[in-house]
Amino acid sequence: MLASARETVGEVKPTDLDETDVILIDVREPHEVALGSIAGAEKIPRGLLESEVAHLSRTDPIVTFCAVGERSLLAAVTLQSMGFSNVRSLAGGFMAWQADGRPWEIPSSLSVQSVARYSRHIALPEVGLSGQQKLLDARVAIVGAGGLGSPAALYLAAAGVGTIGIFDADRVDISNLQRQVLHGTDRIDLPKVESAERTITNLNPDVTVEAHRVNIVAANAVELLNGFDIIIDGADNFPTRYLINDVSQHLGIPVVHGSIFRFEGQVAVFDPQDGPCYRCLFPNPPPPELAPNCQEAGVLGVLPGVIGCLQATEAIKLILGIGTPLRGRLLTYDALSQETFQLRIAKDPDCRSCGSEPPAIVDYDETCLVR
Repeated sequence: MLASARETVGEVKPTDLDETDVILIDVREPHEVALGSIAGAEKIPRGLLESEVAHLSRTDPIVTFCAVGERSLLAAVTLQSMGFSNVRSLAGGFMAWQADGRPWEIPSSLSVQSVARYSRHIALPEVGLSGQQKLLDARVAIVGAGGLGSPAALYLAAAGVGTIGIFDADRVDISNLQRQVLHGTDRIDLPKVESAERTITNLNPDVTVEAHRVNIVAANAVELLNGFDIIIDGADNFPTRYLINDVSQHLGIPVVHGSIFRFEGQVAVFDPQDGPCYRCLFPNPPPPELAPNCQEAGVLGVLPGVIGCLQATEAIKLILGIGTPLRGRLLTYDALSQETFQLRIAKDPDCRSCGSEPPAIVDYDETCLVR
């Protein structure tokens, strides 16, 4: 097949090519391109070629290239079949170009090490180099370094979210270790934010951790959460959840909500710019006897891992602007049956948090009604 392609389209050696007189098309995958390419070349992966060359004239002189000159031959044949009449392939590909000492560039602000770290992201057309840079530029606040905050923090850090704020006043307890995977036995009695910072930094030194050993309360919430792009709600009590919701409305920052109970969990995105808020879904918290905490009711250790990972997924989707975030939808998960269910959430025009009047930032009691 390659021999036939060579006869059909022909090849040009690096020494015989004047890159200023032709349109160069790099048909490699984004993670390959990120490590270097010929200056000025268009970057169009072979699999997207047919849909990405409409702007070119069928008579333009075109030279395709890949790593070693094989995929580019097949790409050139594809272009010929589309009516392009002046197409050749670069013999030996980009490796031959480099070996010949011809000029090339790294078309990315990422270091070679970072490109290698995020190569599986960069290979996704929906992410690519630009998307990875968005992740590195993003700032995500995680309220709670416990069961939900642990997996969310780990996967956001692994994904390369550049700044992660961690807010938690507690210390690591041995009872946490059944589910709070940011911490370990050697961290018992250490502040959770300090333990989280150690784990995240070891996982990905590209990430800046802003560790705050505080509880989020009315007196500090706006100041501490201002400047973040997204808030991950990993709180374990209703007053904090309602406060986070009010701060979200005040600052215009979306909240990725998560909660767990025994074997069940739920996830939703509450975006002040688009859709309902937490209080639209739950105007008032349930009575305490119907919503005991984890210490009282117990929780399957793996459950917060599932829900926290879903929260991280939603945050990444929001940062990249891809997919369909859970705006206006509540996703519930039952670990025992492995069933999920989605509930549509309508915006309440009379909501006390996202209605016509901006919410006051106050501390709530257990009824979450006091202003």
